[in-house]
Amino acid sequence: MKLKIFLPLTCLLGIMFTIQSLQAQYARFVESGVVTFEKRVNMYAKIKSRVGRNSFMEQAFEQYKRNNPQFKTFKYNLAFNGGHTRFWPLDDQTTSSAGFFGNDPSIDMGNTIVTDLLAGQSIGQKSVYEQTYLITDSTRRIQWRITNETREIAGYECRRANALVLDSIYVVAFYTDQIPVTGGPESFTGLPGMILGVALPYENTTYFATAVDDRPVSAKELEAPKKGKAVNYRELRAELEASLKDWGDYAKPIFKAMML
Repeated sequence: MKLKIFLPLTCLLGIMFTIQSLQAQYARFVESGVVTFEKRVNMYAKIKSRVGRNSFMEQAFEQYKRNNPQFKTFKYNLAFNGGHTRFWPLDDQTTSSAGFFGNDPSIDMGNTIVTDLLAGQSIGQKSVYEQTYLITDSTRRIQWRITNETREIAGYECRRANALVLDSIYVVAFYTDQIPVTGGPESFTGLPGMILGVALPYENTTYFATAVDDRPVSAKELEAPKKGKAVNYRELRAELEASLKDWGDYAKPIFKAMML
């Protein structure tokens, strides 16, 4: 009797194993497409960290809270095809009058970043006030520590990784190996799959994918920006240090945002 029960059970388990193996064998990996990201900045937390005991800043902060929501959002796209990516802001950015803090470049610079992952090179267009820079340099080498934590983002199972960049900025990223492209938003790269989520806890900023459009991407969609003063990151750092040297603590978040 036990043998009669055991044999059908064995067959059932064998069939289930075969189905799972076939699913894994024929799993479809996305190699080109466009990811839509939502960048969210916790404005209350970000501004509060800079107010200190400055009475003018405190008044400006209270005024800001009365007239603006806690979070400010920005939309970006990331096109990818093989080893190439292009990250850029969408035209329908969420903008509103924000008084004293409305033009703070450390909140969002509307960066455009084109990355050649195969060559390890990137071209970034970044603007601060009246100056636009075209930054050509090697991709940042990030020492990621991959964890066992997972979460679903835009329909993809993602794994968490942690890192420290620019010696002091803590980064939490979530990547999926279902998109075998080692890119991500802004200049975050180097994980074994597309980065669909980035959190900068101490910068009060997150980037999370809201949709992935699995489609062919043309070479034109991956074209690098051309406008701006040509520099590399070493030259940019030297120029920023010289131009912001008299700005005191106010310069720190701007400097950090430009270098990130």
